[in-house]
Amino acid sequence: MQKRISTVLAVLIPILALAALVTILIVFTASDSSGTSDENSAEAIEDSSGIETNTNNSDAGASPYSTAASLTVKNGDTVNIDYVGTVDGAEFDGGNTYGVGTDLIIGSGLYIDDFEEQLIGAHPGDTVEVKVTFPEDFGNEELNGKDAVFEVVINEIYK
Repeated sequence: MQKRISTVLAVLIPILALAALVTILIVFTASDSSGTSDENSAEAIEDSSGIETNTNNSDAGASPYSTAASLTVKNGDTVNIDYVGTVDGAEFDGGNTYGVGTDLIIGSGLYIDDFEEQLIGAHPGDTVEVKVTFPEDFGNEELNGKDAVFEVVINEIYK
């Protein structure tokens, strides 16, 4: 009887461990692709730079991104970008996407100054130096009226 129990346990334990691993992978993949995990649940977050960061890249009805270098950013396109902003050569709070990427509709006017217009003509994979000036009444003493430079990477374009 003990031998039979040992045999059953020797087979059952690895099967249960494998089932648990598969379940964890399925749950992780489902929450990652659905955009419903806690870190992706926000539709948009406006950071202290005044730039809206969309952390949920699953716009309803939008077609998939394209990374084809032959594509060119045009007014009205939705692009996914990463950026690092600096003022006087130093990064500032809220001026970095940290490689997470954010969606932006070119021409929406959501970003300061003429940030969006400076991306027109770029291609996926390009890095664009965007120069802007924060408004005098921006609301952040460290940024009010300051010139800023953003190194922007065009990740993808919705097509």
